[in-house]
Amino acid sequence: MAAISGLIRVMEKAARKAGARLRRDFGEIEHLQVSRKGPSDFVSKADQAAERTIWDELKAARPDWGFLFEEAGEIEGDPTKPRFIVDPLDGTTNFLHGMPHFAVSIAVQEPRLDGRGWGEVTTGIVYQPITDESFWAEKSRGAWLHDRRLRVSSRRHLDESLIATGIPFANKGDAGEWTKIYHGLAPQVAGIRRFGSAALDLAWVAAGRYEGFWESDLSPWDTAAGCLLVREAGGFVSDYKGRSLPICDSEVLAGNDALHTRLHKILVTSLKA
Repeated sequence: MAAISGLIRVMEKAARKAGARLRRDFGEIEHLQVSRKGPSDFVSKADQAAERTIWDELKAARPDWGFLFEEAGEIEGDPTKPRFIVDPLDGTTNFLHGMPHFAVSIAVQEPRLDGRGWGEVTTGIVYQPITDESFWAEKSRGAWLHDRRLRVSSRRHLDESLIATGIPFANKGDAGEWTKIYHGLAPQVAGIRRFGSAALDLAWVAAGRYEGFWESDLSPWDTAAGCLLVREAGGFVSDYKGRSLPICDSEVLAGNDALHTRLHKILVTSLKA
């Protein structure tokens, strides 16, 4: 096992503390489902409280670093220092409906050496509070689930492969584009799954539970940690043009080392059809 760095320990402590609170709040959802007001306001507060918990923990440990939050937006720090990219509750709709599939995602992004914006992601963690699974990675040090090294799936045939996706909804995403990709891919694979958390989908690609994943119209906090996990587990992540960006969010295609190129070819062919 690789020695766990001080930074990972700080990030995991923050994720676990926020996760414990989310786990307690999740226990209230069943009661709120039948109330007249409904659980929506409660979930929003749970999300904000988790974000505040993470902010407090990380700010105390790295006071001069910046932040990019889903809720609070960008908080600038020392421009020569890294920043944290945080999604305190990825899978909010699952949480809202009492479905136990959601995660805390935290990543570290380095500033570019030329001072023009942000560069590579070097550290990431995706924590699932319900299963108590902590997926983490550091650049050039591999991807891990707790103390177990992660490797992407070794399956090399599409008809044996399970692929994850996110389906467009409520005017989010391009339904026509997604449908083309689905019709091109579905007949060739063992199955397609939509579980509602991009951070966990990418972590599961890294863990070999899925062979691939595609989705569009995401945000940096959805994918920053997950992209690093897949890459450090030996997989590949790109946009739909095949470019390996530091964070793929507006378009994400992830796959194991054997299948990413084939998945990309199907995607491109499907979109041209």
